[in-house]
Amino acid sequence: MIAAVGSQAEVAPHARVMAHGERVGLRTMTPADRPALRRWANNPFLERMTGSEFLRAYRRAGDHPAYLDACLADPTQVVFIVVSNEDREPVGLVRLFNIHRREGYAFLETIMADRRAVGRGYGIEAGKLICAWGLDVLRLERIEAKAYAYNVLSINALKRNGFRQEGVLRNAGLQGGERCDVLVFGILKEELEAQRRKEPNPERYCFV
Repeated sequence: MIAAVGSQAEVAPHARVMAHGERVGLRTMTPADRPALRRWANNPFLERMTGSEFLRAYRRAGDHPAYLDACLADPTQVVFIVVSNEDREPVGLVRLFNIHRREGYAFLETIMADRRAVGRGYGIEAGKLICAWGLDVLRLERIEAKAYAYNVLSINALKRNGFRQEGVLRNAGLQGGERCDVLVFGILKEELEAQRRKEPNPERYCFV
């Protein structure tokens, strides 16, 4: 299902492909991603569905090149661009943030920004890829995620990847001037490993 690779011909200049699955791959960000990030950061639908602090920060930074440099240098987060295996074009991003290496936990954010990704399992696979990367490379013991209560696609994707709902932050979200509940999900190391054993080729979960 998932394999680690070093480089591919179709990858953006200076990008490094970290992992790929049947539908999507994950690679590092490059300056060539700025137009896509700009579109995503100014997309009202993505704001409503994700409330992404990453995209909000990018919007506040005014598309400044230094923002990408700061992200790459930040030891508390890892950001990968999600690309379609069909044409290697960016369809979204995934990141692990608020990484606590000593305690062994981090938070997950998955953003599928391209309509081509809807209903094709791209978000599920991208989440699976970065969770496996966090388990194998960062040696995480726990990954947490949040979703607006009305974002059914994100909720279903988390559940499909083995996350369990652990709580509700009542009225913690604010979108369009209205309050909404935020659902809290979590998955433990042993649960991630159990999800991996369900894959047809679990031995291919390896990274460089």
